[in-house]
Amino acid sequence: MRLLRGLHNIPSDFGGCVATIGNFDGLHLGHQNILQSLRDVANRLQMPTLVMLFEPQPREFFAPESAPARLANLREKLQDLAAHGVDYVLCLPFNQALRSMSADAFINDILLAALDIRHLIVGDDFRFGCDRSGDYSALVAAGELHGFGVQDTPTFEYDEERVSSTRVRRELVANNLPRVAQLLGRDYRMSGRVAWGRQLGRTIGTPTANVMIHREQLPLHGVYAVHVTHEESGEHYLAVANVGVKPTVAGVPEPSLEVHLLGFSGNLYQQHLTVEFQHKIRDEQKFADLTALKNAIENDKNAARHFFAARSNSFRF
Repeated sequence: MRLLRGLHNIPSDFGGCVATIGNFDGLHLGHQNILQSLRDVANRLQMPTLVMLFEPQPREFFAPESAPARLANLREKLQDLAAHGVDYVLCLPFNQALRSMSADAFINDILLAALDIRHLIVGDDFRFGCDRSGDYSALVAAGELHGFGVQDTPTFEYDEERVSSTRVRRELVANNLPRVAQLLGRDYRMSGRVAWGRQLGRTIGTPTANVMIHREQLPLHGVYAVHVTHEESGEHYLAVANVGVKPTVAGVPEPSLEVHLLGFSGNLYQQHLTVEFQHKIRDEQKFADLTALKNAIENDKNAARHFFAARSNSFRF
């Protein structure tokens, strides 16, 4: 898969594509259904597939204070799209220039001139252009005029309810991790590079890996039993993870993911870990002193071991 950051990075010999546009946050079953349709049309037309994303996501641009927590950061999203066979991702900066672009300019300058689009798959509620002036019917009309196909995405339901990123977030808040896994087609996960932390865990006998997750907000909080994959080696581990916020040097809360690998001793700095959430052990807590914290962590480790022992046949190393 090739990432194109901005229109200026589209190759001069780009020869058309079958495209879709959206946030694709979490890449749930509904998104996967869209990508399957994308591949089917691309195979029929013998064209590459392209997914158009915006950074930041439009809602984060217009109302950052009320934008929901992302299910996946950009790196995770790109990994998932590549795993589903996408050929190109066009990532456009959502800025004042794009926000002010007319619907006609979006069609003419981006879809036609830049991408030479041959087929477009979007939801029938898709809006685009300044003040959301463009809609699905405008795309259909443009397609008829310029010779590209336009196809809507039918609602994808699981258990008689629409699958959406909002629904996944709701289930995460409710600690319904099995249902989240059903909606995603996999366990919910976060990933990132291990960086230097405060070294507090090491001083109380429980060293932790400080995973850089690059998020403004978190879709879940607490202490969890997790599966960890070391991306460089492919090794798997059982672990305990704390997801929450910690103060920065400036005193501003920052989302954090700290992981203790059960039975592991080694150097993980600068390595990449993928953390899959299996079971919530408890909510975040503040402790009066390090002794209370140490006791709580030991209880967390024991709770995780008991959980994994009960499911010992469900995960292979």
